[in-house]
Amino acid sequence: MTRAVWSFVADIVIVLVFAIIGRASHGEHLDLGGIATTAWPFLAALLVGWAALFAWRAPTRPVRTGLPLWAVTLAGGMLLRVASAQGTALPFILVAGVFLLLTLVGWRVVAALLARRAHPTRSA
Repeated sequence: MTRAVWSFVADIVIVLVFAIIGRASHGEHLDLGGIATTAWPFLAALLVGWAALFAWRAPTRPVRTGLPLWAVTLAGGMLLRVASAQGTALPFILVAGVFLLLTLVGWRVVAALLARRAHPTRSA
C-alpha cells in the first residue's frame, strides 16, 4: 500500500478509536451501530478534509496536512453533530479537539521526525 493509503487508514482508525473511547467513558454500548452513530460526523468531516486538502499529495506532513485536517475534522464533525441533534457541550469540544490534535497531527510529527532521522541532511 502507498503512504497515502496507510495515512488515510491511520486517520480513520484514529476517529474510530476516539468514538470507542468516548462511548466507553460514558458507559455506552460498544455495538457497531452506536460506534457508527458517534463516529460518522467526524469520519465525514475527515473525508471532506482529505478531499479539500488533497491530503494524498503530502499525507505525512504535520503542518501542511495534519493541522488543517485536524481543524476540518473537528469543526466539520461538530457541525454535523449539531445538524444531527447530537451533543456539542464545551467539554466535549475541548476533549475532542485535544484528542484529535494529539493523534491526527501527532502521528505525523513522529513520522516526520523518524524520516528526518533516517535521512539526515549533510551540513556543508
